[in-house]
Amino acid sequence: MQSAKTVFITGSSTGIGRETALYFLKQGWKVAATMRTPEKNDLGKDSRLIVPKLDVTNEDTIKSAWEQAIEKFGVIDVVVNNAGYGLTGPFEGASSEQIKRQFDTNVFGLMSLCRHAISFWRSNKQKGTLVNITSVGGRVTFPYYSLYHSTKWAVEGFTESLSYEVAPLGIRVKLVEPGAIRTDFNDRSADRTDEKAAIEYQSILKIARDNISKAVKNSSEPIEVAKVIFDAASSDSSQLRYRAGTDAKLLLTLRRLIPENLFFSIVRSQIFKGAKI
Repeated sequence: MQSAKTVFITGSSTGIGRETALYFLKQGWKVAATMRTPEKNDLGKDSRLIVPKLDVTNEDTIKSAWEQAIEKFGVIDVVVNNAGYGLTGPFEGASSEQIKRQFDTNVFGLMSLCRHAISFWRSNKQKGTLVNITSVGGRVTFPYYSLYHSTKWAVEGFTESLSYEVAPLGIRVKLVEPGAIRTDFNDRSADRTDEKAAIEYQSILKIARDNISKAVKNSSEPIEVAKVIFDAASSDSSQLRYRAGTDAKLLLTLRRLIPENLFFSIVRSQIFKGAKI
């Protein structure tokens, strides 16, 4: 009988990461569900589960969590880079610290874990799979998300190029692109530049945020993304991108099929509806 596979997940305390950890457990996998505050985890007790401390902005915790998982399970078959931070609002209002945190969390932390995984698999002549969670916002953009988008576009490009590099080593690389998901991402994992933005932005910004809130009310549940992540992790195919959520499929299809100017016009009309611009 083939032994159970092992998955290493970042950002597992809530939302997509939590649902993904639970879903992999239900499928019989061994799970290293990492998070910044493991003492607060509510994933339950299971001999196939460990919950190491990991902050993707802290290299020491990445190394320590990886070593704990290897010590416990001996091998890691799949890495899911899920941890993320959302900075939104006018770019002009962003501080240098906020910009740095955005890239440290969404890009550089992800790259660091990728390096650990690839080095382990290469040196042990093991086949593994990297699953990087980006967003529909890694291929289309919306107003006031410029810094968040810039990190997700960076991860899309990094992952696509990386897939060529590591394929000869037997390592697969996948991208999962969720649309709007019903999590606390816009609260716990989000930050805004609104307060420091100039007064000229404020009236239209309020209208835009109201319209965005209405647009995401019918967002998908985290379990839908967890299932797509599992499919990507389990697949032996060379498919790179996996969409998650109805709105992601619609937006990415529209972006591909209609002229660019028309797509931009649709975005403006929806986000700035009711604004005098």
